Formats: sequence, C-alpha cells, structure tokens
Amino acid sequence: MAIIEYKGFGGFRLSVDVLGDENDPAVLLLPEPGQGREVWRAAAEALVLSGRRVVNVEPRARAAEVGDIAAHVEDLRAILAQMGSRPVVATARRGGWVATQALAPDGAHLAAGLILVDMPVSDEAVASAPRLALPTLVVRGGFSPAECTAASDAFAAALPIGESADIEDRDLAFAVDRNEALLGQLLEFLERRQPREAMEFKAGSDPRTLRDAMGCFATGITIVTALDASGAPAGLTANSFTSVSLDPPLLLVCIANTSGTAPILRDAVHFGVNVLQIGQQPASNRFASRGGDRFANLPWAPGETGVPLLGGSLVSFECQRESLHEAGDHFILVGRVVRAQFEPHRDPLLYFRGKYRRLHFA
Repeated sequence: MAIIEYKGFGGFRLSVDVLGDENDPAVLLLPEPGQGREVWRAAAEALVLSGRRVVNVEPRARAAEVGDIAAHVEDLRAILAQMGSRPVVATARRGGWVATQALAPDGAHLAAGLILVDMPVSDEAVASAPRLALPTLVVRGGFSPAECTAASDAFAAALPIGESADIEDRDLAFAVDRNEALLGQLLEFLERRQPREAMEFKAGSDPRTLRDAMGCFATGITIVTALDASGAPAGLTANSFTSVSLDPPLLLVCIANTSGTAPILRDAVHFGVNVLQIGQQPASNRFASRGGDRFANLPWAPGETGVPLLGGSLVSFECQRESLHEAGDHFILVGRVVRAQFEPHRDPLLYFRGKYRRLHFA
C-alpha cells in the first residue's frame, strides 16, 4: 500500500491510500464527509484480491453545515481529473451526495461508473438523477439495515443507466455477512461495467473510451511555441507529434481547436517544437494549464526565425509552416524543418495511459 497526496479544491492536499497493481482497473472509494477512509478498508483489501487497483480517499473535515458540500464536490472532480484512467466511484452514505453532484454534469468523461451505498435520498437527488449519464448502482443495506423509501425508489427509476440492489437482513446469518454481501454486489457490478478483459470502442460510443484506447500508445511530450501578433511568446503542451518526411524535412503536430494558443499557431508563419526531457515535467504541466505567464522564470531564447526555443530540451525544431489541415476538433499543423538542435544523451519525458513515464532500457 502507498499513501499519496492529490491536490483538491483550492490547493487543499488530500491523503489517499493506493492499493493494487497500477495496470488493473481502478476503483475510487469515497466515504461520507467527516468519515475516514477506514470505512472502506475491508472492501479495499478484498477488491485488490479481486484484481482491482483501489484509491481510498480521506476527505477533508466535515463542512460547517451538512448541506455545504461544494468543496467536497470540487475535491472529487480534481482527483478524477488527475487520475490516469476513469475509475468506478463507490461512495458511502452522504458521499453519494458528493459524487452525484460531481458527476452529474459530465460524469462519463471522469468515471466509468458510480456505486451509491446507503445514500440518503432527497428530492434534490431525485431531480438530479436524469443527469447522471453513466452506469450507476444503488445499494441499500450495505453498511446497515436498508431504509427503503419512495424517494430512493424514485431516484433509482430516474437514472438513465441505473440499477438497484437491496441487501436484506433476512438473508444474513451473521453480521459479517453484510460485508460479504456488499462486496458481492460491488464485484458483480464491476465485472459487468468495468471488465478486466479488453475494452472496446465502436463508432458512436463514449469518446472517453477512445481517448483511453489512444492513451495506450506511449508518446514523447512536446511544447509547441510561436510568437503572437505583438511579438510575445506563446506555447502549449502537445503529445500528438510525429516525423512526416526526410526529403523534404517535414513534421506535424495536432492542435486542439479549444486551446487558447490555437489561434496564434493557426496564423504563425514559423513555429517551434521542443521535445522534452525528464527534467522538464514542470514545464509540461505549466504549458498544459490555462492562465499565467508560461515563460516566466523559464530559460528560452529566440531561434533564427524568432520563435521561442526552450533551453535544455532534448530537441528543438524550428519550422516554417508548410500546410494546415482541419481534422475534427483538432487541426494538423505541418512544418518544414529549417533548423534543429538536439542533445541525445538526455532521457526523454514520456506519456502513457494518462501519466508521465520514464524510459527503462532493456
């Protein structure tokens, strides 16, 4: 078991237990606000034995008012955004309130499924249920005898991809059986919704599944740079980069249309591609985030064409724009290399399955 920290809402540091093999499907366990992660400890150990990687979250202290869970909601969204793959999120009691609010807007992009164990159901929860567009399991009686109400029935019925399960007292010969029964419900849902065998994307499927598939191709990381109309340096992090031709010397990068730097790169006559080495991970993070002066306190110098080139890069290519091609939500920028500087003895910074990696030589 490893204890790591995630950055939550407002920079708050959240302590997390991580158990199991990082290559196994992930399950994120969320207690209710005010509870510690020990509520999920037994289930976490059993899930690891069942071939799952478990992320067991320690929430921040209880909010001043029970209904004030906004910080917990943003904490969960921040953790999910930092994970390399989409986990199934399993919640305890009022942790379900946190998860339903965090996942209702765009949950399918952040999580592969949602399990709500003993969540108290309010009218507000019932109203939000239709917006939970991801597989959801409602379990009653997981930690204590079930309280079946009309509201909980209405909530389960309103879920777009929902199902429910009741753990009945009459089916339990011993108190420990409740834990076993809950684990059985969790595993049955996980095997159907997050199988350990190969996943599949088909046209029209959830685009995040395609993104996960693309993430299985290990890449290097680049920072693409140019000058804006006023002559100020601009740039962004990109890993969709490849050599195209040696004669003539061409390369390409794919740029998201939604990027703030996209308009600058569309208009640029010249641009630079800086291939990063392992010591430049902070620069990669900075150029992948929005806002702020990305070049502040960062060594760079103008190349022969004036484009900003980052000091210490594995390779820096200076390019003249050859062509530009529209491609869905990205555009493909093809450049003719006019100059390249490289230092081949540094180790590259790699990216695989949503995480930075280092090269391990065979």
